Amino acid sequence: MKIGIIGSGGREHALCWALHKSKKIKQIFCFPGNAGTSNIASNINIKLDNFNKIKKFIQKNKINLVIVGPEKPLVDGIVDYLEKNKIKVFGPNKKASQLEGSKIFTKELCRKYNIPTARFEIFKDKKTSKKFLLNCNYPIVIKADGLASGKGVYICKDKSESFMAIDEIFNGKFGIAKKVLLEEFLDGEEMSYFIISDGNSIKSFNTAQDHKRVLEKDRGKNTGGMGAYSPSKLINNDLEKKILDKIIKPTINGLKKLGTNYRGFLYAGLMIKHNEPYLIEYNVRMGDPECQTIIPRLKNDLLDIVLACCNKTLKKIDIKWNLKKSLCIVLCSKGYPEKFKKDVEIKNLNKVKQTNNDFYFHAGTSYMNQKIYAIGGRVLNFVSLSKNFKDARKKVIKNLKILNWNKGFYRKDIGYKVIDQ
Repeated sequence: MKIGIIGSGGREHALCWALHKSKKIKQIFCFPGNAGTSNIASNINIKLDNFNKIKKFIQKNKINLVIVGPEKPLVDGIVDYLEKNKIKVFGPNKKASQLEGSKIFTKELCRKYNIPTARFEIFKDKKTSKKFLLNCNYPIVIKADGLASGKGVYICKDKSESFMAIDEIFNGKFGIAKKVLLEEFLDGEEMSYFIISDGNSIKSFNTAQDHKRVLEKDRGKNTGGMGAYSPSKLINNDLEKKILDKIIKPTINGLKKLGTNYRGFLYAGLMIKHNEPYLIEYNVRMGDPECQTIIPRLKNDLLDIVLACCNKTLKKIDIKWNLKKSLCIVLCSKGYPEKFKKDVEIKNLNKVKQTNNDFYFHAGTSYMNQKIYAIGGRVLNFVSLSKNFKDARKKVIKNLKILNWNKGFYRKDIGYKVIDQ
């Protein structure tokens, strides 16, 4: 088979790496891919918003299946477009992708189907938002409605912080803002819970915990993710049943009542309090960097699972997992998540030895003139599988020190809640 992967981040390199191990795949194309995918696939330099050009390339090269990694093309309707042109594609359609494309869409779905989540209010302008904020309890969570690459969430401790958040959102920091979401702050522990669906059946696709804040001990600005570990320490059979019965299934059924099925990965960001789950938000794809910690633990051929979803035979698949712990640390360009330099060379990668349990995935990288350059804020994802999280983190940090890239930085405390406490 010939496979196409849409995207260029660490998640897409991890998916490409897993699919490359399948004996059923003849060739992989990545649109546009990165320096890591170029070693195991053909990188195709087509912009992700040019659906027509992507379609023509797929048809010309007789690609049998397309897997969509990032959220924006999903929200923009690439699945609908490719399916209309008789191309087999894995991922949710435009309507179902509203779960991530609009936080307000998801909140209203929660309200309608009694899905446990934080209490919330929706406002359409700065004036009414700020008037409400004068009399609310702090801390409070303020969210931009649309896609914001994981950065459009503010946890505000007081009035001045909340007013600043309102100003940034309505002034267009995350694109045109017609509405803003204000919700109560939920106190508990976060967990990422993943499922995969073929439109009829649902299968668990494991758990993870990511670290969004740029500074150690989860301080500082929100990022796309500074590191993650899998599985979450919080998961147990009772909690998993509650997540499925109270959150996932009502969501899938709610979408069906809106006239659409959900097919693809679904990532529920949850807050767990006293073993009770509350939905924070949905992502309509694998997380990044959660994917990089979960996929290496998968024992199955990933292609079999994806094809079962496309063919609506997921029920027949028994998904099996490696029992080892997995931990990922993200190496970022200095300055991230604010301004950072691009086209910075990365040396010494050849000195980092990769094994079955210790490896790295490329994210914001490119390969030019036989050299590797950092072109993004999140550059490389170093991953280790081990019997415990402490050993995994030690091995990852050892490899980061071997690389010794002085134009970047990383958090040394990923997994601190399961390792250091």
